[in-house]
Amino acid sequence: MRWNLRLTAAEQGIWKSTELRRRLAEAGLEISAGKMSALWTGTPTTIRLEDLDVICHVLGCEPSQLLIAEPDKVDARKPKATKSAASGTPAVKPRLGRNRTTPPA
Repeated sequence: MRWNLRLTAAEQGIWKSTELRRRLAEAGLEISAGKMSALWTGTPTTIRLEDLDVICHVLGCEPSQLLIAEPDKVDARKPKATKSAASGTPAVKPRLGRNRTTPPA
């Protein structure tokens, strides 16, 4: 996911994080300066749904405008499937540990 807060705010004429913070406070969402800075400059690792709802209300947008999916990054994380030469099915690798043994041959 890509966090798109700054561009969405700019489309509403909000160019500074302090201005957005003030508008959020007027809507009932008090955000610390540090948290506002993190939301403004980077991608948050977590965000409360209630907070996202207020942000969307203040900016007049939908969550899909703030959170942009990046399917190419998801595809890049997928492990490459190895095929068994004989059957054409994906090879299964046993997980060892915690009293697990390899399956019988």
